[in-house]
Amino acid sequence: MTDQPRVVIVGGGFGGLYAAKAFRKQAVHVTLIDKQNYHLFLPLLYQVAIAGLSPADIATPLREIFNRDKNIRTIMGTVTDVDPERKLVYYNRGELPYDALIVATGAVYHYFGNDTWAYHAPGMDGLESALEIRRQILDAYEQAEQESDPVRQAALMTFVVVGAGPTGVELAGAIAEMARHTLTEDFRIANPNQTRVILVEMLDRVLPPFPVELSHKAQQSLAELGVTVRTNTKVLHIAEDHVVVESKDQEKETIHCAATMWAAGVKTSGLTKVLQERTGVQLDRAGRVHVAPDLSIPNYPDIFVVGDIVHFEKDGKVLPGLAPVAMQQGEHAAAACLCRFIHGQPSLAFHYQDRGMMATIGRASAVADLRLVKLSGLPAWLIWLFIHLMYLVGFRNRLIVFLQWTWNYFTFRRGVRLIVDRRVGARD
Repeated sequence: MTDQPRVVIVGGGFGGLYAAKAFRKQAVHVTLIDKQNYHLFLPLLYQVAIAGLSPADIATPLREIFNRDKNIRTIMGTVTDVDPERKLVYYNRGELPYDALIVATGAVYHYFGNDTWAYHAPGMDGLESALEIRRQILDAYEQAEQESDPVRQAALMTFVVVGAGPTGVELAGAIAEMARHTLTEDFRIANPNQTRVILVEMLDRVLPPFPVELSHKAQQSLAELGVTVRTNTKVLHIAEDHVVVESKDQEKETIHCAATMWAAGVKTSGLTKVLQERTGVQLDRAGRVHVAPDLSIPNYPDIFVVGDIVHFEKDGKVLPGLAPVAMQQGEHAAAACLCRFIHGQPSLAFHYQDRGMMATIGRASAVADLRLVKLSGLPAWLIWLFIHLMYLVGFRNRLIVFLQWTWNYFTFRRGVRLIVDRRVGARD
């Protein structure tokens, strides 16, 4: 193995996973390092938060994915530094030499200078946070069942979601649907039908990246589920039991609630600053790396950057932090490595094939911008189901999620309504 080109991939998300897959059966020694030992299917993470799926349904051990690929090694560790001159990656347990480096560390939630809000308003960035959101939601109903004060009980059945992008819309719709269809028979004092779900968005419509007509249809579907949408509204403060917001006309309001969930924005991982310090590469205002046309760092043709941390423009717009973008970039970075180190040829420029965007709002309701056609309602929902099933890693996960979705659809039940403490939440 030592005489083969050595490729180190940092990050086991969509970008890193698809890059590693592209090296299968190639004369390259690959080391994939991630701080977790599993690949997480982030588009379905919100369903763990609303008790629709278990963590194991959307997470697959990286070693299992590559256990038959003898040229691919997986390591659990946290990368702390890179030395592009000596071609070394430093992590918490040692160092890794490389001939080519692919950085795919992804993004984390951005609280716009209010990092203390993270404790009271977790984002959907991992299994631990999803389980914590689930704990907060279910625990609120348990408290409401034992609360005699109607005002306090109403607050315990109020939930605020900040950010009306795809994640926020899907989460808000799922909470409202769970309250009105799954929990209605579970309680004797509290009435889940009185649940308030408030979706707060600073811009003038939900799903801002989508065409206007689909945004309007999504908002209508949310309203039918009982979600209150507050556009042109800014969050001023978040505490344990309330959120302070300000509308466009500068009217302030305090919303008393049981839980607040954050889906308002992301920022790049800290490794992008390391790359800037070590290579001098330019970062944009969001911290994303300006890359060459082939996704390499200018003047460092052996370092590639893919996924959410990349500033790459198409038709004058920066590509969004979506799973399909990361997948295609991961595959391209691997192809560029093979061109340079195996075939001795120059790598080609990356071209993104835009196949559209989708978001689900609730039961048999979704919107899909497929570029050539725009769909909403049941047809969009069925396409959303199919595509998400196909992109899940592993036949077992596809089968279990399909059966779980089928059960949920016909029975309105969610079988993972378990409250776990945040200290042991990852064990569920």
